[in-house]
Order: sequence, then C-alpha cells, then structure tokens
Amino acid sequence: MKPQLTIDFVSDIACPWCAIGLSSLQLALAQLQDTIDAHIVVHPFELNPQMGSDGEDIVEYLGKKYGRTAAQIAETQAMIRERGASVGFEFGPRTRTYNTFDAHRLLHWAGLKGQQLPLKLALLRAYHSDGKNPGNHDVLVEAAESVGLDADEAREVLTSGAYAGEVRAAEKNNQEMGIQSVPSIIFNRRYLVTGGQPVEQFVQVIEEIVGKEAA
Repeated sequence: MKPQLTIDFVSDIACPWCAIGLSSLQLALAQLQDTIDAHIVVHPFELNPQMGSDGEDIVEYLGKKYGRTAAQIAETQAMIRERGASVGFEFGPRTRTYNTFDAHRLLHWAGLKGQQLPLKLALLRAYHSDGKNPGNHDVLVEAAESVGLDADEAREVLTSGAYAGEVRAAEKNNQEMGIQSVPSIIFNRRYLVTGGQPVEQFVQVIEEIVGKEAA
C-alpha cells in the first residue's frame, strides 16, 4: 500500500503565489502518484479582510500596503506571470483586488460536497486568469456550477450567510498556529512549507517527508 500524505493548503484566492503554489504542488504530486497517495484540503486565509465589496485598484492597494511604486508592481506582476506559465497557470490582467470571505464560505460548503479542490482551482482561474470578482455571488455560483455543484444550493449558501462561523474559526485556528503568510502548506500536520515553491522543491520535500515517516 502506498504511503498516505495529508496536505493542508492554507491560502487565499486573491493571492497569486497561492495559484502558483497549488499548481506547482499538483505537478509534483503527479510525478509522485505511483509512490504516494496524497489528499489536499484547502483552508481559508484572507489577505484583505477589511476590504469592501467593490474591491480596490490593485496598484493603489499594493502601493499602500507594501510601499511599492507602480513600476515595481508591474515588474513583480511580470515575474508572477512568468512563474505561473512555468507551472501551467495563466495570469490575465487583474486591475482590482477583492474581499474573498464569501468565496471561503462557499469553499467550506464545497468541502462538504467533496468538490472543494476543483472549486478552489475554478475560483483561482476566475480571478487570476479572467479578472473576475471572487466576491461577486454570480461569479461564485458560476464557478460552483462549472465543477458540478448545484447552482441554486450554492446561491442559497451565499445569500444565507451560511458557514461564516466555520470560516472564522478556521482562520483563527490558522492564526493561532502562527500562519501569517500564504500559501502555507502543511504535510501530515507536522511539516510546514511556505510560498509558491518550484515543482522540484515540492518533490524533494515530499520524498524527504515520506522517508522520515517510513523510518
């Protein structure tokens, strides 16, 4: 029987490095699929918890938050597009950044339906590739429907405010664990790796963890 590997992926849809990290991790797991049996669970983290429903201009927001100039932001975005392309993730033009709390609520519901990871990927593409607002309920329902979830049920989750408490509790738990940046990837609830690592780095880490667990 292949070794089991549980992967807790803490991330936010608004985070480009989370899209890169998840794509890179999946490519690493594809390389190792004959030797391990891995299961990814995604967990919520909000980069912009105080942001309004209309979002903010991304250049203004990043400049204010990190003290970067427009030229520095453009340079970073070009690097992000290049890194994304190297792992098969396409970054399109993103002019705004948004609040993602409702998206995290929908992801919690999708987890109960066994479709959490497909929805996470669909939401990452909706925002980072297509420039859609991941806080807009129509965008969220469209993403849910695209992975086979019931559109009416998805909209009911969103309009009712369901799973808000569960998401807040999960976010608090992540903070208490010391997670302050994303993506944060925890293997077998013991080994933490942060950032959008290259495929070969994930392969090396996973092989080392599996070796330690078997020893």
